[in-house]
Amino acid sequence: MTETTEATGRDSLGGATSPLLGPIRLGIGLLQGLGLFWLHRSADNDLKVWPATEPVLFGPLLLIVAFLPFVLLAGVGRLRPVTLAIWTAVAGVALALLGLHDIARQSADTLRHSPFLSAPVVLFSAAALFISHHLVAPADVERRRIASFPAYFDTTWKAGVQLAMSIGFTGAFWILLTLGSALFKVIGLDFLEDLLRKDWFWIPVTTFAFAIAVHLTDVRDGLIRGVRTVALMLLSWLLLVMTVLAAGFLGALPFTGLEGLWETGNGTSLVLAAAAALIILINTAYQDGRTDNLPPVVLRFAVRVAAVLLTPLIILAVLGLSLRIGQYGLTPDRIIAAACALVGAAYAVGYGWAALSPFWRKGDWMRPLERTNIWTAILTVTVILLLFSPALDPARLSVMDQVARLERGAVTPDNFDYHFLRFESGKAGQAALARLARSGNAAIAAPALAAQKNQNRNDERPTEEDLAVPTIEIWPTGAAPLPAGLLASADRYYLRHCQPADPCLATRRDLNGDGTMEMLILGEEGVTVFIPDGDGWSLLGYIRQRCRHDLRSDPREALRAGRLRAVQPVWPDLVFADGRQVAQFFSDDMPDCGSAPVVTGPTPPPPVTDLGRPAP
Repeated sequence: MTETTEATGRDSLGGATSPLLGPIRLGIGLLQGLGLFWLHRSADNDLKVWPATEPVLFGPLLLIVAFLPFVLLAGVGRLRPVTLAIWTAVAGVALALLGLHDIARQSADTLRHSPFLSAPVVLFSAAALFISHHLVAPADVERRRIASFPAYFDTTWKAGVQLAMSIGFTGAFWILLTLGSALFKVIGLDFLEDLLRKDWFWIPVTTFAFAIAVHLTDVRDGLIRGVRTVALMLLSWLLLVMTVLAAGFLGALPFTGLEGLWETGNGTSLVLAAAAALIILINTAYQDGRTDNLPPVVLRFAVRVAAVLLTPLIILAVLGLSLRIGQYGLTPDRIIAAACALVGAAYAVGYGWAALSPFWRKGDWMRPLERTNIWTAILTVTVILLLFSPALDPARLSVMDQVARLERGAVTPDNFDYHFLRFESGKAGQAALARLARSGNAAIAAPALAAQKNQNRNDERPTEEDLAVPTIEIWPTGAAPLPAGLLASADRYYLRHCQPADPCLATRRDLNGDGTMEMLILGEEGVTVFIPDGDGWSLLGYIRQRCRHDLRSDPREALRAGRLRAVQPVWPDLVFADGRQVAQFFSDDMPDCGSAPVVTGPTPPPPVTDLGRPAP
């Protein structure tokens, strides 16, 4: 250790040697666990107390308590106290604003259950925080606004290895605790198993164990650097594999065409993932750019080829995304994919320039890559902050685009996704849906109004208003027509397959011999049975047809041929206790598709004694 390092208590990248560092980090981990326990307990469905009763407060608090301690764990002893205080305050405000916007944009329907926050804002907040911290830390160590690339590389990759090892340590810790509880349980002691289930125990213990791992890996700085070196070496050789695969994929496209790629439905995300893998692997081979870390010739060649391949991959991603947007308009996922493509394009331009620049100027190998990494990291953080703020809110932009497509006729009212406006786009979508419900165009207003009335976000089944009047013919021909109130009171969802081109057949049968005629409606997919219910009709059951490929198994053909009949069940039902609970025998075996369909109706269970034996 040099004299300067001894005087400051820091190594060349800010690692601290103070004996107070361990207790401080452990205290941070414990406080984080207690904070998460407090939020978790407040959101308990049986308790539901403040702050979980105020989503606009709970969301920002959750982001702060979940992520801000990591800034402190990584910054204490490495950043100057003033820098750490300022950076912690800035990060806390940014997290609070991201959480506040995410809660504020959501509708009341989506804020009924904690944690209230959407998954994208949680994931991208963590990514932005990690990138930002490792832009700040090296700059503070070197006392510069923009640090040297080796400092960025060393700090970021060390933190990545440290994070992975800390997560692994925490996981191993819990495996051992679970094993210990199992051992105690074998001898009749359940106290440890019960303890592990208590939220007041497992939440603080988890964060405390993670803080221990962070400190242990930090004091063994040389060990971390050694693990990092081995990991980078192994990953760098995977660049050869990925480069060959990407080159082969791009080389095959002229012969196979792009149809197969777009038909997958996730072609853009696959291509972007391949580009991201190339970017990571290129950096594992380039490392910090120092001469003593220069990779072998074969890897240097692979780095140049991979850097050039990024451009066609990003072009493909942009092409696929533009085609999807042109066909179906903007969605939040497509807007986020477009943001990823923008970041990928920045990498592609910078890396391509670095790979090709030796052809017109002399210089160090791939040196422009360093500036690209730094400035693209800043671009990435900026894009994330814009995406999850009112400026580029994906839900708001998607609603504007989808409604505009509907109004200009790019999508018909029948094919428009009203469910997206009702449940998946927050307040912006519901405001747009309310405006469409007031539209003078009845074809738009009717389904919009029906969507407004839908209260179940998981039920995408069409409402009664959305279902066309089923086409049903009476059998035998000339028999009494359908009862006047059947279609009005019955569940028409089960009749949705009765279309003019493929009408259903309706017939009356007394299935259970009680003197009351049930109504059977037969279609290609199966048989629906309705029973009289006061002044209307209610659904008794639906028998699905499993053999639609065989014309002989069509229930309508069986009815016309006189092969449709009701039979008594072979096995009786079992009635438990007071008779209010009935168990029916059933089988999941596939029926003989060549046999005639049989409709079996419910039969009153015979009087039974114990074990189901008929009573005398």
